[in-house]
Amino acid sequence: MTGPPPGHGVPLAEAVWTWARVAALSFGGPAGQIAVMHRIIVEEKRWLSEARFLHALNYCMLLPGPEAQQLATYIGWLMHRTKGGLIAGALFVLPGFVAIMALSWLYALYGNVGAVAALFFGLKAAVLAIVLDAVRRIGGRTLKNAALQALAATAFVAIFFFGLPFPVIVLTAGLIGWLASRAGARAFAAAGHGPASPGGEEEVVTLLGDEIPAHARAGLRSTLPVSTILLLLWLAPVVLLLALLGPDHVYSEIGLFFSQMAVVTFGGAYAVLAYVAQEAVGGFGWLQPGEMLDGLGMAETTPGPLIMVTQFVGFMGASRQAAGLDPMLAGTLGGMLTTWVTFVPCFLWIFLGAPFAERIRANRAVSAALTAISASIVGVILNLALWFALHSLFGATQAVAWGPVAFDLPVPGSLNLPALVLTAAACLAIFRFRVGALWTLLGCGLAGIAWAAARGAI
Repeated sequence: MTGPPPGHGVPLAEAVWTWARVAALSFGGPAGQIAVMHRIIVEEKRWLSEARFLHALNYCMLLPGPEAQQLATYIGWLMHRTKGGLIAGALFVLPGFVAIMALSWLYALYGNVGAVAALFFGLKAAVLAIVLDAVRRIGGRTLKNAALQALAATAFVAIFFFGLPFPVIVLTAGLIGWLASRAGARAFAAAGHGPASPGGEEEVVTLLGDEIPAHARAGLRSTLPVSTILLLLWLAPVVLLLALLGPDHVYSEIGLFFSQMAVVTFGGAYAVLAYVAQEAVGGFGWLQPGEMLDGLGMAETTPGPLIMVTQFVGFMGASRQAAGLDPMLAGTLGGMLTTWVTFVPCFLWIFLGAPFAERIRANRAVSAALTAISASIVGVILNLALWFALHSLFGATQAVAWGPVAFDLPVPGSLNLPALVLTAAACLAIFRFRVGALWTLLGCGLAGIAWAAARGAI
């Protein structure tokens, strides 16, 4: 059996248009992006079944990097082989790259101007509410029983109070799920992430069907050449920068740091951002906590992966350490370098691992490991939400340490009351009245400007 033909009857031009449409509508972070992809690819186009979509998503959640972009690459590869994966993944990134670069220029040039500062003050409140909503939505889809809930709680305690690295938490969760399944426990049976299928998936005829495509059965033979090229495209610029500029130059630091991030940051965009914020703010000093929130506000209001905020981080870090270059040119190069070393590995992980992932779709132990990992990610995202709350609602924090336990507490007198009121209003809009992320961001941005105008700050 040779398997269905590439594209399964879908012309490549139609696939390009479909992925461009998915990218243009992909606002609001991973939860919203995956929902858009599910609606178009599963419900409207019926390229994949619900079960196959969720298996691909669970696999992408296991990988370091943004799961929505990798999911698009995975599905594009399933439908049109290497060419399809490259097109789907690149189109998913392109709109956000252009938008964040333009906003980074605006921020660097006019960020201290009253109206711009007031806009980002409002956006921070909406961003915190959106991240809290992500905890609720992903947790609601993932934490189906007490064992999964306990795993999420343990992950939160491990990262917030003990500072354990993300990879250790995620891989430990996967091992727990795998061992539990091998022992016969059903607590980690696949719990899924996406929207529920409107009908039984057995009743839905999909273009891809349930077969393993011929190029997936070929294994690494079909993807090793492009994987080798991607590895060289990723690492060669970093090695060249280190050799020419030395390890202490800002471009070398950006290339090396975000390359390391591409390897060790598991669990999708929200988990990645906690790591980036910790290192970019506390380690390299490229920007301040409030500026990190501003960058996240940019990413939330533009299409494409939420992890595009790293482009803003690289832009600001390079522009402030221009070393003889024009600051805006230095920032532009820093943003481009950040994007390159962040996303080239994302393609590499998919092309290396997708053939293997297709072969293990029916493996219950592996599915249980992926489900356990997804549960632990809820705790990681909750940690991110708390980090944002500390730095957006309070002007100062104090470190607390008891033996191996170490965490930050807010200084009560530094509470920003207007920020608290606006955040509460954003939470009410999202949780009580089901207002969408974009409308909440717009409303909070306008509220921030109105508050600044009322104080005479504009």
